[in-house]
Amino acid sequence: MADSDGPSSPRLMLLQKELESGYPGALKNFWEEIAANGTPLIEPIDDDSEQSLVTFLWQAKDELPGISVVSLLTDQVVNKMTRMLETDLWYFTCQARSDLRLTYQLEPYRPDDEPVDGDDYAALIARFSKMKEDSFNPRTFVFEKDEEDPESFELVRSVIELPQAPAPVQPWIEQREGVPRGKVEQYRLRSEILNNQRRVWVYTPPDYASTRSEPYTLLVLFDGRAYVNHVPTPTILDNLIDAGLIQPVVAVFPDSLSSSIRLQELVLHPPFNEFLAKELIPWIQSNFHVTDNPQKMVIGGASAGGLAAAYAAMELPDIFGNVLSQSGAFRFGLPREEGHEWLTRQFAATEKLPLKFYLDAGSLETKSLRQIGDAPNLLESNHNFRKVLEEKGYDVHYHEFSGGHDYISWRGTLSDGLLYLLDSASQ
Repeated sequence: MADSDGPSSPRLMLLQKELESGYPGALKNFWEEIAANGTPLIEPIDDDSEQSLVTFLWQAKDELPGISVVSLLTDQVVNKMTRMLETDLWYFTCQARSDLRLTYQLEPYRPDDEPVDGDDYAALIARFSKMKEDSFNPRTFVFEKDEEDPESFELVRSVIELPQAPAPVQPWIEQREGVPRGKVEQYRLRSEILNNQRRVWVYTPPDYASTRSEPYTLLVLFDGRAYVNHVPTPTILDNLIDAGLIQPVVAVFPDSLSSSIRLQELVLHPPFNEFLAKELIPWIQSNFHVTDNPQKMVIGGASAGGLAAAYAAMELPDIFGNVLSQSGAFRFGLPREEGHEWLTRQFAATEKLPLKFYLDAGSLETKSLRQIGDAPNLLESNHNFRKVLEEKGYDVHYHEFSGGHDYISWRGTLSDGLLYLLDSASQ
């Protein structure tokens, strides 16, 4: 839906008519309305309850060549806003499913709005660092700057939830009155294999006891800082344990150090699996009362972390028996080698392993600011991975949520994966 011939939003159509007719105070009244009600504008579509009109707005304080909306709502990730007449109002309207929940940002206009080449990750990070939140939208998802990561910067994304977004809204992510809370402690672990040192956060459940007769189930999630703070896994575990839906679990969250190191370690990197097998897991088992039964050990992560989890389980099935992948980046091939979806091809070519899988991906993950050659999109590559697993006879649960590639969805679906893999009735 293009705005080049004028606004398609009923509210903006009315405003433009008022401006063209010289209606006094029309623009001032409009901005006061927006300041009171927030953005984006969400309007119904006649005779189509499953779709809504979504209009993003920007009030230009200075002259600028333009502003763009960066989101997965349309086939084009970056959409330039249109200026209304000669005013300070810029807008972009699109049609979207009414059950979506996702984040978006605004970006100063760039002559080149093409996706960033997949090998130029630094360019992608630099581009994200210049994006802005929507100043009229009070709902934000904030990634604080990590003072220990030299590549880190504060990233603020605006949140949009359309009228039919699943309810209740992610019920396990809020702390509940009366629910006992586990403990999260931070450690430092030196790796001789990877020649680095990282933070490792460890969650122990309420009433954790090293003398417990049965060792605790173990959960390992990559991108530890994000899974501790932004998801938030400790609160989710507290609530699920208190509700009796999962048994008490010890959760371990290794840090990713930086964006560039993360991409190296989590994308099909054999030394990282060696680190898991010879350093991280032995350290955990030496310091915490956790199981060594693969069927009670879960490894997981999001995006490259989901890929790394499945790769680790394939290489180390005697350690990890369960994989929790959120929007796993299965489209990747081996670094510096031709061919995409390497891990999917490996599972197709090998005998079935004693592994159980939870996979999810977003309905909007069909495009990205990052272009990886002619690789299939993330959603398609998850479909392909799921198909191979099912054809091999694996126990696999796949969930496709209404949203995009971000933690605002993953924090809600993490509990689905935990419930499937750690169902207390099956322990």
